[in-house]
Amino acid sequence: MTQLKLVPAAHPFMKWAGGKTQLLYEFFKRFPPGLKTGEITRYVEPFIGGGAVFFFINEKFSFESCTICDSNEELVLTYRVIKDSTRELIRKLGALESEYLSKEEKGRELQFYTVRDAFNQNKAGISFDTIQPVWVERAAQVIFLNRTCFNGLFRMNRKGEFNVPFGKYKNPRILNEDNLSDAAAVLKNTRILLGDFSSCRPYIDAQTFVYFDPPYRPLNDTSFFTSYGRKGFSDADQQRLAEVYRKLDKAGVKCMLSNSDPKNENPTDTFFDTMYAGFTIERVPARRIINSKGSGRGEINELVITNY
Repeated sequence: MTQLKLVPAAHPFMKWAGGKTQLLYEFFKRFPPGLKTGEITRYVEPFIGGGAVFFFINEKFSFESCTICDSNEELVLTYRVIKDSTRELIRKLGALESEYLSKEEKGRELQFYTVRDAFNQNKAGISFDTIQPVWVERAAQVIFLNRTCFNGLFRMNRKGEFNVPFGKYKNPRILNEDNLSDAAAVLKNTRILLGDFSSCRPYIDAQTFVYFDPPYRPLNDTSFFTSYGRKGFSDADQQRLAEVYRKLDKAGVKCMLSNSDPKNENPTDTFFDTMYAGFTIERVPARRIINSKGSGRGEINELVITNY
């Protein structure tokens, strides 16, 4: 492997199931040539999630503008606060961290559930469309809960409530001030959208590179990692995304998409092979990071699909 800095100055500020840090080298090898030549001037990521690819690609290449999007309203709120209210967020998060680390396990558990209850109870009063002063506190709660909950999950029930239990970490890093500041710097030239992946279409042209990282299609009945918002992501949604992918291809847009490989569980499952027939479909090894059972954290293949 050639020397490549895989952890950029700005990197994901949240733990994220399905995060792409481990695949950055494989992605880097498959990025379109237009990134290096300067022909590609825009970057769009319609499912931003933890943002590993977004932060990585912005360190390697320069863009006139970037657009990121997600349907998870809490996640989008947090990105917007990091971009516009970094110092205030750092102060709030620092106070939560200091209080948390000063306590023994029982006190930490009580603080976790107190914050989680307040987070869920106050949701009805939050406008996710209009910036409000309470956004800073909410973003601090999002990061705090993510950093102190079980297994670093971010999971919402159908009511939009955070429902992950307490995690017994000895010394969790709740505040990474340098990383938040670096992330804010990357976000300065970035448009942040709340909504379906189709919301990005007006910001895509032939000089754009689009990376799609949708909620992965479950490999089996125990691997449902699509509930990061109150809405799931069905096979019909996967098919609708494939239609958008084909339309962008016809418009001359360079696209990359990643997803789970159904053939890990069923060698005869050609769901994605059929859906993306005619494009380059590659299988790359990855490790299952988050699973309730240690035995479920082995190496599997993931799909990388490109149209160039």
